[in-house]
Order: sequence, then C-alpha cells, then structure tokens
Amino acid sequence: MDTITRSATSYDIGGVRYPQPFKIRRLGHFGFNVADLQGGIDFYSKLLGFRITDTRDLKKIPGREEMAKRLEDGRIVFMSHNSDHHAFLLAHKSLGAIFGDDAVSKDITVNQITWQVGTMEEVFAAADYFQEKDVEIRRVGRDMPGSNWHTYIRDPDGHTVELYYGMEQIGWDGRSKPESLYYRAFRERPALPQISEEQEVRDAVAKGIDINAGNTIRDRGEEEYVVAGVTLPRPFKITNIGPMSLFVADVGASEEFYTRTMGFARTEVVTYKGHRCVFLRNGGEHHSLSLFPKALRGELGLNPDTTVASMGMQVGSYRQLRDAVAFLRKKGVRFTDAIPAELYPGVDYAAHILDPAGHALMLYCYMERIGWDGQPRPAAQRRKVGKDWPESLEPMSDTYADPAFMGPLG
Repeated sequence: MDTITRSATSYDIGGVRYPQPFKIRRLGHFGFNVADLQGGIDFYSKLLGFRITDTRDLKKIPGREEMAKRLEDGRIVFMSHNSDHHAFLLAHKSLGAIFGDDAVSKDITVNQITWQVGTMEEVFAAADYFQEKDVEIRRVGRDMPGSNWHTYIRDPDGHTVELYYGMEQIGWDGRSKPESLYYRAFRERPALPQISEEQEVRDAVAKGIDINAGNTIRDRGEEEYVVAGVTLPRPFKITNIGPMSLFVADVGASEEFYTRTMGFARTEVVTYKGHRCVFLRNGGEHHSLSLFPKALRGELGLNPDTTVASMGMQVGSYRQLRDAVAFLRKKGVRFTDAIPAELYPGVDYAAHILDPAGHALMLYCYMERIGWDGQPRPAAQRRKVGKDWPESLEPMSDTYADPAFMGPLG
C-alpha cells in the first residue's frame, strides 16, 4: 500500500522521493471576485464558452450567517471548460477570499489559486508539512460542490492557495452531483482512509437518493461555427487554463515560497526594464506561474486594483486563436497591448483581452515544453512573432506536444 513516509530530508511519494510530501501536477482551477457578477457570468459563459456547472448562494447555507451579512451578492458560480466540475469560480467582490474573511485586501481579486496533486494522502500530509513550516493554514477538509479534498493556505502576499485531489467529473449526461449528496462534505480534516467515490454513489443509491437530480449543464452560446469538424457556438474551444501571472510585493520572497515550500521549479528569469520577473513550473510546460514586482504594474499601465497580471486561456490550435481574436473583436471585447512578449516567454502568438472587471486574459495556442534535461529552449531559437499574423505556421519541435484535450469539444 502506498503511504507517504519521511526521511530526514525528503518524503517518499509512491516510491519517489521529493523535498515536499506532495507533488503538484497542474493548475486545477482559480476564481475571480468582481463587482458586476452577472456581467462576469455573461462574459465567461457566452463569449469564452465556460459552462456553468453549479451555483451556490452563501446567504442560504447554514453556518454562513455572519459572512452573509456583508455580501452584496451571495452567489458563487462554478464554471468549467472540461470534464472537471469546475475550473473557474466567479463571486462578488464583497466575498474576498473563498472564506469571506479578507475582503479588505484592496488588490487581491483572486478568491483562490488551486493546484492539483496526485493523491488524497498528499493533500493531508501537506497540512502537517505546512504547519511545521509555519505557513498559515486556512482550512483542511472537503467542499461541495466539486467534492475535492483540500488543504488551503496563504502565500506571502495573502493569496489563498489550495492543494486538492479528487475533483468531481461531469460526464456525457451533462449533470453535476445533486445537492442531496453533499452530506459527504468535511469542514474539518477527515480521518484516512476514506471510502471511494464509487462506494459513495452506491451508498447514495441505497439511501434512496436520486443521483440524477443534479444541475443540467449547457453551453450558453447562440451562434454556430464549425471547429475542427464539430459545430460549436463560437469558433474556438478553451482547452486549458494557465499560466497564472501575479504582481507581488517581493519577487524573491514569493519565489522562495513557491519553489522551496510548494515545490515549483524555476524555468527562466527575465529582467524587463530593470525588474526581475520569474517564471515557474510544476510539469512539462514552460511555466504555470509567473511572478512580477508590483512596481511593474504601473509602468505597464495595467489595472491597479488587482494583483493579477494575466491569466492564460489556451485554445486548441493556431487557427482557433486567430478565429477567437476575430470573434471577440466583433463582440466588442476590449483588447490590450500593455503586456509585452518578454513577459510571456515560451508562448509565441498570443492576444490579451480584458474581462468586464479589468482582469487581463492571455489567449494563446502554444506553450513551450521542457524536456528531460529540465532546460527551456534558448531565446534565440524561439519563433519570432511579428505584428502581422500569418495564415499558418511551420511547427516547432514541441508543437502539439502538450496533453491532448480529452473532449468532446462540445
């Protein structure tokens, strides 16, 4: 049986030793707090194609009464671009962090940044590890909807960071788990082992619960386009989220936290206009997190009310990227040229748009992959991107080398 064991300097995770008792696999989901919640819902669902999987009103949940008193809108809207129950959450800016206790943080509009690990054991071993490291632990347990087991902490700037395992999957029938199954949530750290997801379903059926009574999920778009042989409401499909790019108070302190405490690897450092900018990864992608100094935010002319420099949204191909740009321009979406190419190394063609709250989103199709030697491609060997985008591109050695979207597209 796999268990996480510790030596003097490392932890055994499934027979492989790491400096932390967990290994982050990918960016799983994130959330924004916005002043106009309905405007955000329309933007991300109708224009970008995120499907609404569930909505929870915190004002109607027992035990949330104190939080509810100051919420202008109690809804948390869960959305996804893939089979995960949620890859994105939207909430009103009065919420603050996902726990609703730090809404006074003026420029933190991310309610959580969530990283997926491989096992339940890693989630809870992380809690002990963070406690030893004097990292503030926000909560340990299991939330619904989504059913993911988690440990929440804060990074040096106060961003709420989650490690999780076991996200609910939305299948071919397009239904989420019904609220009657939420009795398996845990507000405190649960004992291990826990029963499997399959056993949970069997137990629910035995209790007479209608397991098919969950929320029905649909695409809110209206127009139809042919995308790689499939008819969709828009001419592109978001297939991946990330990288997350943040403005931080102290790049060195944040780099130390994310590399030494969280286990990220540093891929590249870029000095832009005298500012040290760091690009970190946790898998084969060039970077999944980038850290910029807050002083750079004003120089770029980006939104001073958020620590988010940009959030990546990857589409399925270069053709889809070109079509997405044309589609979103036609719909009146705001574009920005404020973020220079030097601040997204490893990505070639990209366009930046602004959501209704002023968060910058990077639309792209290609992310450089890091090989067995752990080294990025030399800058001189990267594709040169001009102002005019060609109709088609010659492939790079790692084009289409990222994991395939499991699909179907719609």
